[in-house]
Amino acid sequence: METVTQTQPEHPMRTIVLAKVTVHIAVGSSGEMLEKARKILGEITGRKPCTKQAKQTVKDFGIREGEPIACLTTLRGENAKAFLKRALEAVENTLRASCFDDRGNFAFGIKEHIEIPGTKYDPALGIVGMDVVGTLERRGYNIKRRRIRPSPIGKSHQITKDEAIKFVVEKFGAQIKEA
Repeated sequence: METVTQTQPEHPMRTIVLAKVTVHIAVGSSGEMLEKARKILGEITGRKPCTKQAKQTVKDFGIREGEPIACLTTLRGENAKAFLKRALEAVENTLRASCFDDRGNFAFGIKEHIEIPGTKYDPALGIVGMDVVGTLERRGYNIKRRRIRPSPIGKSHQITKDEAIKFVVEKFGAQIKEA
């Protein structure tokens, strides 16, 4: 008689999901450059970007506190997955292990927005670089954001760097380079 070992399916609360993808363009000054960056970001993501202000004054760069210097968009659900696949193609599906932090987040930069598949160059807008940040979560992470009685996430429920790398490799087909 032959024994068959069955692997237990993973507990549904332990599954990792892509919570959001944040796309950020920092131009360092307000005015025409920022408006061009907003237009580019809106075309790439299909969402209206919001503007971010400088937190402090930096005289060397000519930046005043409260001056709009960057724009960003947050994508969730299927839009986030679709954009992340396109953004990973722009970096040839290769990420460094140092792109991942200890909390299940990862970030990488794209030097030129025209590297993203499906994006056309517009000479009136120019070329900008951007940062793409992916946030991974498990079910139940909303307890730290809820309004009434927020609680911290337990250490055993947090996502480690190795789990985040494994998720990105399996779900998005990325290759990880060491250092």
